[in-house]
Amino acid sequence: MRASGIALCLASFSFLVLNSGRKPQKEQPTVYRLDSMEGLEAVNTKAEVVTYRGRKALHLTPVRKVENAQGSMVALVTGTDLKDGTIEVEVAGLPIAEMDPTARGFVGVEFRAQEHGARAENIYLRPTNGRADDQLRRNHSVQYESFPDFPWNRLRSESPGVYESYVDLEPGVWTKMKIEVAGTKARLYVNGAEQPCLIVNDLKLGAVRGQIGLWAFIATDAYFSNLKITRAN
Repeated sequence: MRASGIALCLASFSFLVLNSGRKPQKEQPTVYRLDSMEGLEAVNTKAEVVTYRGRKALHLTPVRKVENAQGSMVALVTGTDLKDGTIEVEVAGLPIAEMDPTARGFVGVEFRAQEHGARAENIYLRPTNGRADDQLRRNHSVQYESFPDFPWNRLRSESPGVYESYVDLEPGVWTKMKIEVAGTKARLYVNGAEQPCLIVNDLKLGAVRGQIGLWAFIATDAYFSNLKITRAN
């Protein structure tokens, strides 16, 4: 073998050895400041940009006619198509008691959403439960559900305590949510905690892909800021 061929083989071998232990590079996150309506599709809600607690934010409020059984307000992020990855956002939710005296200020995130949010995985907060004097209410501070077949009340009835948990929350206060999604599993982290406060091991829609949506229940005054999506595939 000629000297040039030997050198080329050695160079190729060295490159493979040096790179074999490297982890694949993560995709760079996409950041949405949510200071405009560009790239958002409002479903069953009035969506607008306002200033809330010193920053520009997306604001969702109810419309008169409710057009879905879940009572969901959603702002879908157009162009998103996520199967696995991480979703980070800051949210604030206040209950509209005159609409529903039992309202808790439900606010959160849909992911893998399809059919304009009619089918979706959903993880959300109940802010007024976080510091309630009733321990049982505290235990219902965060919730997973799956539209349309596994709403929260079915999951609570069939699997008590499995799809909801406690975390410290305050109504109307900016709260950081981070959701990690991989296959049929999801983990929720709140306010920068190192450990998840909710672990879901059997996402009901399976390992599908779909849009990201900013979600709130109709009896909620809901705000969203600083959405960041990092795809893993």
